[in-house]
Amino acid sequence: MEPFVQHIADNGVELYRLEGWLSRFPGLSAGFTGRSGGNGRAPYASLNLGLHVDDEPAVVVDNRRLLAGALGTPLEVWTYGEQVHGARVQLVEAVHKGRGTLARADAFPEADAFITAGRGIMMAALFADCVPLYFIDPAHEAVGLAHAGWKGTAQEIARRTVEAMGQTFGTKPADLHAAIGPSIGACCYEVDDRVTGSITAQTALHGEPFFRPSSVNAGKFMLNLQEINRKIMIEAGILPQRIEMTSLCTSCAVSRFFSHRKENGRTGRMAAWIGWV
Repeated sequence: MEPFVQHIADNGVELYRLEGWLSRFPGLSAGFTGRSGGNGRAPYASLNLGLHVDDEPAVVVDNRRLLAGALGTPLEVWTYGEQVHGARVQLVEAVHKGRGTLARADAFPEADAFITAGRGIMMAALFADCVPLYFIDPAHEAVGLAHAGWKGTAQEIARRTVEAMGQTFGTKPADLHAAIGPSIGACCYEVDDRVTGSITAQTALHGEPFFRPSSVNAGKFMLNLQEINRKIMIEAGILPQRIEMTSLCTSCAVSRFFSHRKENGRTGRMAAWIGWV
C-alpha cells in the first residue's frame, strides 16, 4: 500500500501525507507536497516552495504560507536549509524557528539533513527528484528529515542521520521508523558510470542490484536511489519492516510533481516536512 496518500487541503494545496504515521503517532505532521494549489506561474506553476530557483521570492513565500495554513501551523515555526547535496546533519531547536522561511539569507547553511525533538517546530527540505527520507523515534519523540540525491546517498546521509539522532537524543536504530518519499525512480533515473562508481566506492553495498544497464543509451545505467537508501537504513540498524517506501516516481508523474530531470532543470521544488504540532 502506498504510504503517501494524496489529500487536497481546504485552501487547495496538494499534499501527500504519511497517513499511517499520522494515525500511529498522535501529534505528528509529516508528508510531501504536490505541485498544485499555489500561486506560481510556468515553469514554476504552481506550488513552488524553493527560493533558490528563478521564481519571484514573494510568490514563493506566499506558497510557503499556503502550505503552513493547509497544515494548521504558523509560518513562523517552519525551518528551511540551504541544501548542497552533502551529508551534514543540522540539529533544529526552538531558537531556530523561522530560519530560512522568509529568505535564503538566514537558512541553515550547507545542511541536507535535519533532526529535532522539539515540539512546535516544523522542519522542511526541498525536492525535485531527489529522495526524501523521514525518521521518527517514538521513544524520545525525535524526528529527522534528509535530502538524498546521488551525492548524499553516496555519502550515506541516511546512516549519518541515524547516528546523529543516536548521539543527540539517545535514539536506538531498532526503535526507529523510517519512510522513503516520492522521488525519481529506477524507471527514469539514467546515470553514467561516474555516478554508479561513486556510490559503489563510497558505500558498503557492493554486489547489490541497485542499477541496471539502460535499454536506450549504451554506457548508461538506470539507478534505484530509493532502494539504495532503504538498504543503507537497514545497514544502519533500522528494522526492514519499519521502513515504508513510496511507489511514486516524480518523473513519471510530472503532472503531480516537479521533476528536475524531466523538465530539463527549469522547474519548481516540492517540500517534505515533519514535526510535532
